[in-house]
Amino acid sequence: MIPIHPLSADSQQLQHHTHEQERPDKPEEACGVFGVYAPEEDVAKLTYFGLYALQHRGQESAGIATFCGETVHLHKDMGLVSQVFSESILQQLPGTIAVGHTRYSTTGSSRKANAQPAVVDTRLGKIALAHNGNLVNTIELREALLKNNCNLETTTDSEMIALAIAEAVNSGDNWLEGAIAAFNRCSGAYSLVVGTPVGMMGVRDPNGIRPLVIGTLGENPVRYVLASETCGLDIIGAEYLRDVEPGELVWITEEGLASYHWSRKPEPKLCIFEMIYFARPDSVVNNETLYSYRMRLGRRLAQESFVDADIVFGVPDSGIPAAIGFSQASGIMFAEGLIKNRYVGRTFIQPTQSMRESGIRMKLNPLKDVLQGKRVIIVDDSIVRGTTSRKLVKALRDAGAIEVHMRISSPPVTHPCFYGIDTDTQDQLIAARMSVEEISQQLGVDTLAYLSWEGMLEETHEDTNNFCSACFTGNYPVAVPEPLKRKKLVLEKVTA
Repeated sequence: MIPIHPLSADSQQLQHHTHEQERPDKPEEACGVFGVYAPEEDVAKLTYFGLYALQHRGQESAGIATFCGETVHLHKDMGLVSQVFSESILQQLPGTIAVGHTRYSTTGSSRKANAQPAVVDTRLGKIALAHNGNLVNTIELREALLKNNCNLETTTDSEMIALAIAEAVNSGDNWLEGAIAAFNRCSGAYSLVVGTPVGMMGVRDPNGIRPLVIGTLGENPVRYVLASETCGLDIIGAEYLRDVEPGELVWITEEGLASYHWSRKPEPKLCIFEMIYFARPDSVVNNETLYSYRMRLGRRLAQESFVDADIVFGVPDSGIPAAIGFSQASGIMFAEGLIKNRYVGRTFIQPTQSMRESGIRMKLNPLKDVLQGKRVIIVDDSIVRGTTSRKLVKALRDAGAIEVHMRISSPPVTHPCFYGIDTDTQDQLIAARMSVEEISQQLGVDTLAYLSWEGMLEETHEDTNNFCSACFTGNYPVAVPEPLKRKKLVLEKVTA
């Protein structure tokens, strides 16, 4: 058995220190997945561009596995998609099927061994699996796999899903039987792209917590694409066909696309934060771009919590659509109050103390001549810890704003996520510890208001029961084991 080698205490401490220092004051998405079944096409290059479009879903590592018959070609490493792949590397990834992944770690530390796709041997050949989401029964599943002498080479739940498929296939199941048997052992959130020597699968858990869409490329024959979002289809000229449904497995082979509804009790619960923040604004959900939904949130926010001011602007980039909607509904002029440096990525090089004291602003810089002497409304999509928001408010006042009113286009985040979003333990969530008035004082704003939970859901224009909003309510659609829940739910009493 290959043991799991955890990071040393020093490495863990350094990683935690640097990660905490520069992580944004936002929930962070787990991953983006992409897959192509396209004989006679350059599937590696198609996947590269698909992952490029999904880069916002994870910036720690990236990988592509291609199938050329029984042979699997794999390249993955730490870094952005453009850093991990080059023209020469892509030329070394021939095949008719490709599976790609871009990662932000939730289960499993940030290191090369945990980069995806996870490739595992079976009696029918190798599988390559890319996973977006998070299982909540990893301890139970890991123990069962180890008991059956499975080799765990990483610390990810994604590898466990791949090994569970391999275990069923090695026991005599075919690809579909083995996959369905494995999925019935998994609890939590998982949207998967799975490559095999003969075909490609797209799978969503019974609640469809994480998204997955199907696209088509050309005609005669039709070639298929799977992606976390429609923006991954757009970049390569693929046409959106439909979403993979909750509890559905699509099986794509030379014979075309077949659908299997493997779960007896599918209950749609798409993560509402995909709508508010995670997915790109040009991605389509429920037949409209998310830009349109986010503008409606801003209009609703203005109706619920109007305040008189001179200008309104959004925190770039995710707060801008809601700020435009707020401006339209309130009649207050929309302006740019902040400029974002879009070339700042994750860095482990920390500014010096003197740079911090002089007010270094790597990512956002206020426009002083726009803000000077103005009453301003700043719109953002969420507040998690409040650390970044507090610094931002100070910067606006330093730039000359005489009043700063903050409006948030989602409700207060009071509970951690267990389904693939990297949120803090509950004691680190500012809205779980403080009232809105207390948060307002902590941030240094004149007024603070959040969008109502009802408004957030009603503006989807869909059945409001079809969304997971556990981070706002604590009502988790998939039961979370008590040990895991206690690890994050550390507050005995939550202040409303």
